[in-house]
Amino acid sequence: MNLNIDTTEREQEYVIVLKGELDVYTAPELQKILEPIRQSGSHDIRIDLTDVEYMDSTGLGIFVGTLKELNQHDRELYVTGVTKRILRLFEITGLRDLMHINEASGVE
Repeated sequence: MNLNIDTTEREQEYVIVLKGELDVYTAPELQKILEPIRQSGSHDIRIDLTDVEYMDSTGLGIFVGTLKELNQHDRELYVTGVTKRILRLFEITGLRDLMHINEASGVE
């Protein structure tokens, strides 16, 4: 299980591009990167899931924690490149209605 994380800071936004699997084993890596960004409250966060092959409930938990923290600072969470399979997780849990989610283009 592997997760590559690429982070870019822009003027008002951090862009985090993930590649691989976001699960109970790899989530701590993402959490370690997100924690200081969330706490600063100075930037929106955009997470690109285009190359994420698998995500479990641990990944969803990170998104929920990030969303809560950002909301306290009037900041936004954007999740992009969401495949139909991962989108289904957001829909089942009701999270799709709470954050900005853009689906990946193409057919899965």
